[in-house]
Amino acid sequence: MEKVKNLTDAEKAEYFRKSYTSVDGLWFMKVEELFGFDEALKIDRLVWSIFPKIQARTLRTMLKADKGIEGLARCISAKHSVEGFDFEAKMDEDGRLLRLIISKCPWHELLVRSGREPLSERVGTTICNVEYATWAEEFGDGARRISFSLESQICKGDGVCTFCFEESEAPRIPEGRHSSGAL
Repeated sequence: MEKVKNLTDAEKAEYFRKSYTSVDGLWFMKVEELFGFDEALKIDRLVWSIFPKIQARTLRTMLKADKGIEGLARCISAKHSVEGFDFEAKMDEDGRLLRLIISKCPWHELLVRSGREPLSERVGTTICNVEYATWAEEFGDGARRISFSLESQICKGDGVCTFCFEESEAPRIPEGRHSSGAL
């Protein structure tokens, strides 16, 4: 019997990255075969409203990152590095606005390679909005909230994706009142 080769850490990371992207696309295509594209996208949206919570919490623990925009910047940069994005994370001078500028998106490239580029805009717009809004929510806390907006997207023909995360003070609810305004 031939000696089994031990994988390097880089090979292990590539194996799991490829498995992760493959299973994401495979389950989508199987749901699409059974129920159609619109239903598959609806289910994908539900998955990507939860999965980023797991990613964010895992990376926050691993990186010992705090909540807030700085913790978000550290963790989301780690996520994008691991997933094979080409990107730059830029924080404004007052430390309240994070711009994530993506010049290469592996998810868009995967759709292009698989001949599904015409669907990329719908998938990208739907999933990126829910995924990154969830990341923003995960790094807000009682005193601060982080909002998310998309300024540009590769899948819409722009040269880069520009994702903006802005930290602000959370609205204060007067004591004795509930968020609905009732006493």
